[in-house]
Amino acid sequence: MTPGTRDSDQVATAVTARKATAEGTHGALRALFPLAPEPAPRTWIRRGMSAAAQIAAVGIASIAMLLRIPGRPAWRTIFGDDYFWFLAQAIQRPWHWGQYGGYVEVLPRFIAQVVSYLPLTDAALAFALAGVVVAACGALVIFHASAGHIESVKLRALLAVALVLLPIAPMELIASGVEAPWYLLPVLFWAMLWRPRSRPAMAVAAAIGFLTMASNILAVLLAPLLVARLYVLRRPREHAVSAGWLAGCLVQAAYVIPLGLNSQSRLDHSLTPLRQSLAFYAHVVLVPSLGWHTSWWLRSFAGANGAAAIAAVVLAVSFGLILVTQPGARLFVVTAVAAGFTFSVVSTSINPAPAIDLMLPTDVLGTRYALMANFLIVSALIVGADHALRSRAHDRRRRGAGLKSVTAVTALVVFLAATWAVDFRYTGLRSTTAWSWAPIAAKWEHDCAHSRTGEITETVYRRLWTFPCRNITP
Repeated sequence: MTPGTRDSDQVATAVTARKATAEGTHGALRALFPLAPEPAPRTWIRRGMSAAAQIAAVGIASIAMLLRIPGRPAWRTIFGDDYFWFLAQAIQRPWHWGQYGGYVEVLPRFIAQVVSYLPLTDAALAFALAGVVVAACGALVIFHASAGHIESVKLRALLAVALVLLPIAPMELIASGVEAPWYLLPVLFWAMLWRPRSRPAMAVAAAIGFLTMASNILAVLLAPLLVARLYVLRRPREHAVSAGWLAGCLVQAAYVIPLGLNSQSRLDHSLTPLRQSLAFYAHVVLVPSLGWHTSWWLRSFAGANGAAAIAAVVLAVSFGLILVTQPGARLFVVTAVAAGFTFSVVSTSINPAPAIDLMLPTDVLGTRYALMANFLIVSALIVGADHALRSRAHDRRRRGAGLKSVTAVTALVVFLAATWAVDFRYTGLRSTTAWSWAPIAAKWEHDCAHSRTGEITETVYRRLWTFPCRNITP
């Protein structure tokens, strides 16, 4: 064999190896984007019944979320930035889309602008309904988007319910416009794994991509999923969510780049030490993943770090069993847990307050930074449970293995149901710091009725705002 021939053989071998590696990587990543089974043909009557059932599910979920807030009803109070920033600015400067906190928040601003056109006395109700309907619709999207990863319809329904009954939600997340984008983050995660078949479904995926990215700049952390999607799925019709996400990026860029990360930007502040962000993940993500009330019982029993260690062991054993026994679920489990971890750590690195402030049972800052991680932990467990049921169905001869699978799935369902029942309703920041809206609305209307200039000046959370009375609907 001549030297030239040997060199040619080596080059050919290297090319073949690279192709095999690429094909292996492509095949492995493709498991993240499975195509859901083709739905059976349905008559118009069945389609109508299905649509009615889904609308009813959104309504029931919305009502359930409203009832999760104790004390003053959520529809009679207004929470956080909805009151002292977005509504105030919508009345003062209609359709103003400036940045807030270093980036633009399209969805909260849109909700506030629509609310400003309603009778002022209905503002609290409108914000509360907008918040719960966004979350409930997001749960419905997840039900459909998870069909490729979860074959069991019942487990997909369980996953959707998990977003509605998330144990940490009553603290600050429910029934407000400003918190709605945080519910969209896990919806976007699932939308990026979704391969919708119909044009309406693709439009929904694109809308989710746009609204989430244009409302919460942390959605940029899901970029690796889109890169993997582009690598695996080459047809343009597969990338509705990618197009929506990129459009949202352009909206953010239009505001963030001119801003130049000046002193108003959160990124201009020093970052939280990594150990404090990790402590937040341990105390506000891992421990409450076992249940909100359970987390405080564990803290009283073993201390904050001891409770975190117990939760970490429980989850490590659970995920370890899935990784060992369900190879088909491995990539999803690793991706979901890693994405949730990244979101929590990066969020609290940028905004240090939740990571360093004292935690009390009714006062925990930053649970919005834990929503994504908490929900993706549940997602990983449910996907693992679905794969266990698939294994049982594919090999009925192994009765022992089948019994173990059913037992594991049953235990998960019972655990989640018990946790949701115990944590359905409790006092948190949404209950204790929200403003009663009726007296505020009454004062603004009274002041407008007696204004000689057509304007009123009101103190809104220690800041003076001047409102044109023509923009206040009585």
